[in-house]
Amino acid sequence: MGPLKPPAEQKAIQIQAWWRGTLVRRTLLHAALRACVIQHWWKVTMTKLLEKRKRVALESFSQQERAAVKLQSLVRMWRIRQRYCRLLHAVRIIQVYWRWHNCHTRGFFRGNYDLTATHLGLELEIFLGSQICRITDSIPFPIKN
Repeated sequence: MGPLKPPAEQKAIQIQAWWRGTLVRRTLLHAALRACVIQHWWKVTMTKLLEKRKRVALESFSQQERAAVKLQSLVRMWRIRQRYCRLLHAVRIIQVYWRWHNCHTRGFFRGNYDLTATHLGLELEIFLGSQICRITDSIPFPIKN
């Protein structure tokens, strides 16, 4: 150990040591606070980025689902229209045949049809002299619910 210093010098050394310790603690506290601020900012930034990615993925999925549903509905509509056109063509052929037959046999026919979204209802009465033929039929359309 070195020589003993006077008490005033020892007090000055203690005050300087205390002040240096206070400065070091303050510097460490400021560094820790800055680190906490940076960590908080980083967590918020990463959370926002994750939410944005989730939103983009959800929007993409929703758009694909809407496109699939739209395509399915268009295909169903096209198939039902095809079936309707085939039935309409068949009805017209029957009408032409019976009109031709009516002219040649001097008979006649009467009838009506009821067309709804789910089926085609036919009611025909064919008069050939003393003979009467009644046809009643309901043709359902293949519609998915």
